[in-house]
Amino acid sequence: MPQVKLTTRGLLFRPDIRNRSIKVALVVGTLLGLINHGDNILMGTITLAGILKILISYFVPYSVSTWSAIQTAKDDFQKQHIY
Repeated sequence: MPQVKLTTRGLLFRPDIRNRSIKVALVVGTLLGLINHGDNILMGTITLAGILKILISYFVPYSVSTWSAIQTAKDDFQKQHIY
């Protein structure tokens, strides 16, 4: 039986993982942006630095969601392939 290996790179680009991570990032990133910068957005005083911070805040939930999904997929794979 050929040995099958699951790679992080392969999982990183798996459509289901990528799509779920994007959805999580959109929801959580938007909430974080509103919580942290909502007053400046509503008053129209948001700066370029504030906009950049909002954009960066989408990266954190995307990264956490992706990492968690990859680790879960690897754990599930190992459990299925233990002899």
